[in-house]
Amino acid sequence: MSRRAVLAALALSFAGLAFAAPPAALVAQLKAQADAWDRAILAKDRAAIEANMADDFRQIDSHGNVETKASFVEGLITPDLALDPYTVEEFEVRVYGDTALVSGRTRMTGRYQGQPFNTHYRYIDVYVKRDGVWKIVSVQTSPIPSR
Repeated sequence: MSRRAVLAALALSFAGLAFAAPPAALVAQLKAQADAWDRAILAKDRAAIEANMADDFRQIDSHGNVETKASFVEGLITPDLALDPYTVEEFEVRVYGDTALVSGRTRMTGRYQGQPFNTHYRYIDVYVKRDGVWKIVSVQTSPIPSR
């Protein structure tokens, strides 16, 4: 199937899922879950990081690389990486049935292999509700260039 046909099929499948503002309780739940995941990442808490992730998780990073759950978690907990506390701006939740798009903007600083870094990016996390539990299945990040 061509890329165009796949995109058309996806567009048609989402056409019936009109966006409506999600209930405030669900937004609060997903915000709390996303905040807890950020704290787990800063603490390098492998169990808490993995608990928020589906087994079939994938990340597409800002260079187009694809990571699995295992490689993503290993990259976060490596001693080579030290993240400073960060905040999320422009946090937004959009819900389409049992799928939620959680997005925002983050400025992140820290050190990798002793070298400081400073990044500014937008992200989108895709959560899916399975068996009554919301889990993150995908993350994509896009850098915001310095001005």
